This record gives sequence, C-alpha cells and structure tokens, in this order.
Amino acid sequence: MEDLRIRNADAADAETVLAFWETAAEGTSITDDVDGVTRLIDRDPAALILAETPDGRLVGSVIAGFDGWRCSLYRLAVLPAHRRQGVAKVLLEAAEERFAAVGGRRGDAMVLEVNERAQRAWAAAGYHREDHWRRWVKPYGTAGAASAGAAHGA
Repeated sequence: MEDLRIRNADAADAETVLAFWETAAEGTSITDDVDGVTRLIDRDPAALILAETPDGRLVGSVIAGFDGWRCSLYRLAVLPAHRRQGVAKVLLEAAEERFAAVGGRRGDAMVLEVNERAQRAWAAAGYHREDHWRRWVKPYGTAGAASAGAAHGA
C-alpha cells in the first residue's frame, strides 16, 4: 500500500468529493450536492474522512457519522485503480478510532443490496449483515417527496 494521508474534509473539498464519488462510489444520494456535503462538514467536522496520495490526489472516502447514539458509516469508496491496496482498511480504522473516541458501541454501514463487491469488503473488515432490519426512508422537502405522497394517497 502506498503512503496515504488520512484527514478530515473541509468545506473547500465539497466539489472534489462529489466528483470523486461519481467515479468511485456506487449509487447516488439525495444529498449529493455541495450544500449537502458542506452541511455535513459544518455539523460534524470529523465525519467525512478522506484518503489522499502524497501528491494530494483523493483516492478514498468514508463518512463516519456519530449522532450521540449510533455510529453510522456511509460512502466508503475507493478509486478503482487503488482498490485492493488497503485504502478501505485504513479509512475504516480511522472511522473506528473516531467512534472509540466518542464512546461508540457499534458501527452500522449502509451497503447497496446489489453491490456484491462492497458486501465482500465489509465482511472482510469484520462487519456482518443483519437481515432482520430494513431501512425505511422518506425524503423531505423535495419534489420527489410530494409526488411520492400523492402516489400513496397522502
């Protein structure tokens, strides 16, 4: 594995992170915009953890969010050319150190059902799937939320 610089993102990184996710992450999120990323960083400056090469190239990310109750992991992503070199392992170690420092007890990762490669990576890192839980979502303040409510008779 190459030498990596692990650091927390700042607001100036938002556009770079979004461009990185387009290449390295699976799927998209309703919060994939500059406002969403900067709001995350403003609320919790230690949540978005980045891995960079010595020359400053972004090669990995993970969101390690802690709300005082749960440790949540999102957007573990590594550039395809840098996969299987330990980048995800180093990012998860940084996330787990963050969680230990704030008294976190368990990390929950959001993993797309169809992303088998990610499922293998999470399993290799010691995480296991919990099939007895399902995610329930409702978008707020978007045109999609209004049309979804209308479609369900709301």
